[in-house]
Amino acid sequence: MSHDAAALETFVKRYLDTCAKGVAADIAALYAEDATLEDPVGSGEVHIGRQAIEGFYKNIEAAGGISTELLSFRPGGTEAAFVFAITIGGAMRIEPIEVMTFDDDGQITSMKAYWSPADIKQL
Repeated sequence: MSHDAAALETFVKRYLDTCAKGVAADIAALYAEDATLEDPVGSGEVHIGRQAIEGFYKNIEAAGGISTELLSFRPGGTEAAFVFAITIGGAMRIEPIEVMTFDDDGQITSMKAYWSPADIKQL
């Protein structure tokens, strides 16, 4: 089943808002049990399953003071590609491109984030 553009944008905004709250378990709960996460793409590590994904987001939880802003959004069927800004602790800002796939219930089944250390801006 595909989702309309408004539903996909709602899913993405829910993800960004949850990331801004910074609680790893809450972010991981947005993912399907068998979801995959690769952040950044090419790092050699793919997190598989909600428990592993929660472990990944512990880094955000530890950073504290997160803000997010959706900059660009492109929907397509069960997937969305988007650019957003994440500011961490008022000290750095990254603008990754993410591609997410969603299941029928709106849970994330896969996420790939495209960015490199060159994309980090110190504030």
